[in-house]
Amino acid sequence: MDTKLTLRLNAGVIERAKIYARSHKISLSKMIESYLDSITKQKGEKKSITPLVESLSGVIDLPSDFDYKKEYGDYLEEKYK
Repeated sequence: MDTKLTLRLNAGVIERAKIYARSHKISLSKMIESYLDSITKQKGEKKSITPLVESLSGVIDLPSDFDYKKEYGDYLEEKYK
Protein backbone atom coordinates (compact mmCIF):
# COMPACT_ATOMS: atom_id res chain seq x y z
CA MET A 1 0.00 0.00 0.00
CA ASP A 2 1.45 3.35 -1.03
CA THR A 3 1.03 6.31 1.31
CA LYS A 4 1.60 9.97 0.56
CA LEU A 5 4.40 11.74 2.47
CA THR A 6 5.10 15.47 2.51
CA LEU A 7 8.70 16.60 3.02
CA ARG A 8 10.27 20.03 3.35
CA LEU A 9 13.68 20.16 1.65
CA ASN A 10 16.06 22.78 0.34
CA ALA A 11 15.00 23.85 -3.17
CA GLY A 12 18.50 23.29 -4.56
CA VAL A 13 18.59 19.75 -3.21
CA ILE A 14 15.21 19.01 -4.74
CA GLU A 15 16.29 20.34 -8.14
CA ARG A 16 19.52 18.30 -8.14
CA ALA A 17 17.59 15.21 -7.04
CA LYS A 18 15.08 15.67 -9.88
CA ILE A 19 17.91 15.96 -12.40
CA TYR A 20 19.59 12.86 -10.98
CA ALA A 21 16.34 10.88 -11.00
CA ARG A 22 15.55 11.95 -14.57
CA SER A 23 19.02 11.01 -15.81
CA HIS A 24 18.68 7.56 -14.19
CA LYS A 25 15.13 7.10 -15.52
CA ILE A 26 13.61 6.70 -12.07
CA SER A 27 10.95 8.72 -10.31
CA LEU A 28 12.00 10.90 -7.42
CA SER A 29 9.52 9.05 -5.20
CA LYS A 30 11.01 5.67 -6.13
CA MET A 31 14.54 6.98 -5.56
CA ILE A 32 13.65 8.23 -2.06
CA GLU A 33 11.78 5.01 -1.28
CA SER A 34 14.80 2.92 -2.32
CA TYR A 35 17.12 5.05 -0.20
CA LEU A 36 14.92 4.85 2.88
CA ASP A 37 14.48 1.11 2.37
CA SER A 38 18.23 0.56 2.12
CA ILE A 39 19.08 2.48 5.30
CA THR A 40 16.31 0.97 7.41
CA LYS A 41 16.80 -2.72 6.56
CA GLN A 42 17.87 -4.95 9.39
CA LYS A 43 21.65 -5.27 9.42
CA GLY A 44 21.37 -8.93 10.35
CA GLU A 45 19.34 -9.84 7.27
CA LYS A 46 21.07 -12.71 5.54
CA LYS A 47 21.27 -12.37 1.80
CA SER A 48 20.39 -15.53 -0.04
CA ILE A 49 23.24 -17.14 -1.93
CA THR A 50 22.41 -19.16 -4.99
CA PRO A 51 23.55 -22.79 -5.07
CA LEU A 52 25.95 -22.00 -7.96
CA VAL A 53 27.70 -19.23 -6.03
CA GLU A 54 27.83 -21.39 -2.92
CA SER A 55 29.43 -24.23 -4.91
CA LEU A 56 32.16 -21.85 -6.14
CA SER A 57 32.94 -20.56 -2.67
CA GLY A 58 36.42 -21.60 -1.54
CA VAL A 59 37.46 -22.96 -4.95
CA ILE A 60 40.61 -20.84 -5.09
CA ASP A 61 43.12 -20.28 -2.34
CA LEU A 62 45.20 -17.10 -2.75
CA PRO A 63 48.15 -15.96 -0.64
CA SER A 64 47.34 -13.24 1.89
CA ASP A 65 49.65 -10.77 0.11
CA PHE A 66 48.01 -11.30 -3.32
CA ASP A 67 47.59 -7.92 -5.06
CA TYR A 68 44.53 -8.37 -7.27
CA LYS A 69 44.70 -4.76 -8.54
CA LYS A 70 48.24 -5.25 -9.80
CA GLU A 71 47.36 -8.61 -11.36
CA TYR A 72 44.33 -7.13 -13.09
CA GLY A 73 46.41 -4.18 -14.31
CA ASP A 74 49.01 -6.59 -15.70
CA TYR A 75 46.27 -8.57 -17.40
CA LEU A 76 44.80 -5.45 -19.04
CA GLU A 77 48.24 -4.26 -20.10
CA GLU A 78 48.91 -7.58 -21.80
CA LYS A 79 45.45 -7.71 -23.35
CA TYR A 80 45.68 -4.28 -24.96
CA LYS A 81 49.29 -4.37 -26.19
